[in-house]
Amino acid sequence: MKRKPVRRRDSSFRTIATLTLLPVAGFIVFFGWRWLRESLAERRAPSPVVGASVIKPPEKRPAAAPVVAPEQKPKPSTRHHGAIVLILDDVGFDHQPIDEAMRIDPNVNFSILPNGSEARAFADRLHARGFELLCHLPMEPIDYPKQQPGANAIFTSMSDAEIAATTRRNVDAVPNARGVNNHMGSRATLDSRVMRDVLNALPKELYFIDSKTSGGSIAGRMAKEMNIPTASRNVFLDDVQSERAVRRQVEALSQIAEERGVAVGIGHPYPVTIRVLNELAPSLRARGFRFVRASEVVH
Repeated sequence: MKRKPVRRRDSSFRTIATLTLLPVAGFIVFFGWRWLRESLAERRAPSPVVGASVIKPPEKRPAAAPVVAPEQKPKPSTRHHGAIVLILDDVGFDHQPIDEAMRIDPNVNFSILPNGSEARAFADRLHARGFELLCHLPMEPIDYPKQQPGANAIFTSMSDAEIAATTRRNVDAVPNARGVNNHMGSRATLDSRVMRDVLNALPKELYFIDSKTSGGSIAGRMAKEMNIPTASRNVFLDDVQSERAVRRQVEALSQIAEERGVAVGIGHPYPVTIRVLNELAPSLRARGFRFVRASEVVH
């Protein structure tokens, strides 16, 4: 019996085909496994919320520009720097800026000349508005008659009785006056007899402010000796009637008030004086100064 010949060629072909397909199958299995793993990972991840915005890391913003506060009026300081007694002399004549003067501060003191044409009317008006009044007593100056103190002035040539009567007449011409200060009087305030007569004639409730129109005035010292409440002027504000000069004098007044606790300044109802005082008063209050009535500082 004859044996069939072995098909060696077919067997070799299958072997080669198998060996060729093995790498291909390996690639297919590898990439299939990778695809399956990524698919499962995506299914496990949380689904995004519909409509939710994508969260981005915070951006660095440029520094905001500094906020500029609106301008404000100066507020009074909580620290007290000193008391200022402001006396406006020579009040009592037409065309004086009294309305503007009343706006400076409620504690401005008005000294009214009893021989002024509007003395009584101004006294009534200012008193009704709550301001403190003084009688601006006219007295003899050194250069009289070159300088005239006006009607009903006190002269060194008068007798004791005349001085007393004239003093009382002037005080009566300024109703509601709380005190007296001298108008001119650079000669009269040097005379001890004259000053004793004047001070003795004052009603008991009145104080006396020495305007110190003379550096040698004895009026303040005599008032103390006679137990009459008194104080003396520290600064004249407007001997020179210019804005620059008045500003300088107001600053000098504030410095004295800060150093000594109280300062007395005397000015006049000149337009320049009133204008500067209205301008500077708010800043003085903001710096801690306060305007006070003369009756608060006499002793």
